[in-house]
Amino acid sequence: MDRIRIVGGNELNGAIPISGAKNAALPLMIASLLTDDTLTLENVPHLADVEQLIRILGNHGVDYAVNGRRERQNEGYSRTINFTARNIVDTTAPYELVSKMRASFWVIGPLLARMGVAKVSLPGGCAIGTRPVDIFIEGLQALGAQIDVEGGYAIASAKNRLIGNRYHFPKVSVGATHVLMMSATLARGETVLLNAAREPEVVNLAECLNAMGAKIEGAGTSTITIQGVDSLSGARHRVIPDRIETGTYAMAVAMTGGDVLLEGARADLLQNAFDVIAQTGAVITQTDSGVRVTRNGQGIAPVDVVTEPFPGFPTDLQAQFMALMTMSRGKSRITETIFENRFMHVQELARLGARIALSGQTAIVDGVPKLKGAQVMATDLRASVSLVIAGLAAEGETVVNRVYHLDRGFERLEEKLSRCGAVIERISS
Repeated sequence: MDRIRIVGGNELNGAIPISGAKNAALPLMIASLLTDDTLTLENVPHLADVEQLIRILGNHGVDYAVNGRRERQNEGYSRTINFTARNIVDTTAPYELVSKMRASFWVIGPLLARMGVAKVSLPGGCAIGTRPVDIFIEGLQALGAQIDVEGGYAIASAKNRLIGNRYHFPKVSVGATHVLMMSATLARGETVLLNAAREPEVVNLAECLNAMGAKIEGAGTSTITIQGVDSLSGARHRVIPDRIETGTYAMAVAMTGGDVLLEGARADLLQNAFDVIAQTGAVITQTDSGVRVTRNGQGIAPVDVVTEPFPGFPTDLQAQFMALMTMSRGKSRITETIFENRFMHVQELARLGARIALSGQTAIVDGVPKLKGAQVMATDLRASVSLVIAGLAAEGETVVNRVYHLDRGFERLEEKLSRCGAVIERISS
């Protein structure tokens, strides 16, 4: 099993290209199930989750071509992939595929909308909370689907097409918003989604669906209206830059000091997080070619944050921000409101010398003057990169184990950081 070795203490200086957003690419890929034409997606990141979803879509009969060739390897950071679901050969998403990645459950919506039936295993993914699929099932039932859960599978049918309806999400859910929005594009009549997720990835998906012939209004607000159509066509669409990767590298610079241009990044996709990072002492500037992050080494100011749905502070940056606060000049409070079990990185940061106390869903971080390298274990995707950020600033050597989590969401992380002066390498077992 691969590990990442870091020798901390170097500032970061240079440029880091920001990849396409995983959280946007996955629903866009799944949207290919809605049409028998080709959907061409630009700026698709090369990640383990993307490759896994390609396998899942292939199981349903979706063909793909990377930059015009049916192959997986590409030297660049950005890929163009053609997805063609001309013939759906199987409407079952089996446990052995879905259990490896939670987002693969989302195929239930497009399969149901286009084929009228779907049998999808209940999902797996990061162990950061229960994240039940009740909202997905309830929402599809509101559109007229018949759904039973048997033997670990959601078995769904809508023999006479889904039917438009009003549905109020009991809580904001990005995944459920993706699924119901995709499903409603082929439903009969009008669907209105209330308390919908407002994330940029939802907007990116709506723009793609509209390019395919859907009629969606309101994406990016809490009320989304969809007029169902009989069929969708193919389209060409670009995946937005990854705001979580952008925020992660911005925090790395804020922690180590230095001057880094995040190429292709867009500040508008995570303005709240940038405002918070700026309060710690970093300077963030939008330029024509990306976002520039600098810090002059004067020390890190403590800042309190509460995770919230967009446009609030993202839960996917909570672990990284905690790593940054471990070396702040004082105490900070970090409150997690999205997932109930997303503090598993606390004990690993403590191995590096961090002082963190937990009180319910709040972590109180008492900054220390220095961290010291150690062996640490990644517990989930975002927690794993928080350990990398801490290791970049720690004295001596840090080894992060179980880095397959990183490969799910960060494209060539060690290569990007080493280009900016970090001493970091992958060690293959």
